[in-house]
Amino acid sequence: MNKKDTHAFVNQLLVYTLVMICFSGSIGLGTVWLRHQISVTANNTKQLEQRIVEAERHLSELNTQVTGEQSIDVLARRNTEWKLGLVLPKEPQVVRVSESPERRLAARNNAEVFAPEAVATGTVTPVRFRIAANSR
Repeated sequence: MNKKDTHAFVNQLLVYTLVMICFSGSIGLGTVWLRHQISVTANNTKQLEQRIVEAERHLSELNTQVTGEQSIDVLARRNTEWKLGLVLPKEPQVVRVSESPERRLAARNNAEVFAPEAVATGTVTPVRFRIAANSR
């Protein structure tokens, strides 16, 4: 009986050892895979950052070119080269806008949507949310 108990203990120890080796191997493999994924993500991030820097540099160059082309001297020279016959606007033709042009245009374009008379005539229907009572 003592011999069977020893064999059972050895068999059980062998099984536990194999399970621990497999478990340790899977943890090691998972760690290697995770480090590889971190490396791939870091490389992708680095490439994206390089593309962003390149795009910002290109945008800066374009802004410089646009600024150069919008100067009064260049515009006057182009006017005479291309024989356009353009003249500077007179002061009564200039309209000064003190507020944000984006907000002004948005308000003008959406005036009929948010106007009180649009709600009164029924062209715009207000939305109302009601919280239902608990039905349990």
